Amino acid sequence: MLKRTLVVLVLLPIGLFLILLGGWAFAALITLVLALAGWEYCQVFRVGGLKPAAAIVIGGIILFSLGRAQNGFESSPIVLSLVILAAMAYHLVAFERGSDQAGTDFGVTLGGALYLGWIGAYLISVRNLPEGQWWLLLILPAVWFADSAAYIVGSRIGKHKMAPRLSPKKSWEGYIAGVVFGTLGTALLAMLFQSYLGPDTAITPWIGLLLGFILSTLTTLGDLGESMIKRQVGVKDTGRLLPGHGGAFDRIDSWLWAAVLGYYLVSWLVYS
Repeated sequence: MLKRTLVVLVLLPIGLFLILLGGWAFAALITLVLALAGWEYCQVFRVGGLKPAAAIVIGGIILFSLGRAQNGFESSPIVLSLVILAAMAYHLVAFERGSDQAGTDFGVTLGGALYLGWIGAYLISVRNLPEGQWWLLLILPAVWFADSAAYIVGSRIGKHKMAPRLSPKKSWEGYIAGVVFGTLGTALLAMLFQSYLGPDTAITPWIGLLLGFILSTLTTLGDLGESMIKRQVGVKDTGRLLPGHGGAFDRIDSWLWAAVLGYYLVSWLVYS
């Protein structure tokens, strides 16, 4: 617990500063975190006997992220096309050289580049929205509220297993508590932001309530998705980057879902 607390105390101020600063500094932070997660993703699958192309996974992540920062979605089609073709070419050569599972490796390579690159870059897209720093500071805490409540309640009174194969410690009691506290906590945070930003802000308690409910309900799938990968290959954490927390992928598993869902919800509800 001490290690976990120290890591949070060190990294949280840096993260908040860069979220508020925005621009290329924030994009560089997200690109770095996603690239580290991409490296861990490849190493985890290697433990399971597969051989994704780490250079293509990480290169794709970097191109998706920096492209999103530079011109939004304008460069995404060419980046996607290059990643697919490069992955196919790489694994064709690998098969010719004796890798009998190159077809599966091709799918794993694409999965990493798209899941961590295309989806992960929505963290940058959210920051680039009008009032993006505040939307990001609303969307990410929604996950923290839900996760914290689910852990506290689930560890104390959780009896009905939610996904015993994927995550034996998760319970329906904890999940419901996470949805309730995530919804109410996000609405309260939106109310605080509105009082600070003034009446002209698009952030309202009702938007916070809806965001909190949807994110609290669905982002646990990101956590379970990463658990699926780890369970398949038999590892506990994706890395040891953060003492007490595991790897970068361990920390952003739910953020990936929160970013893409939050981006489209805010875009449709507020800016459409």
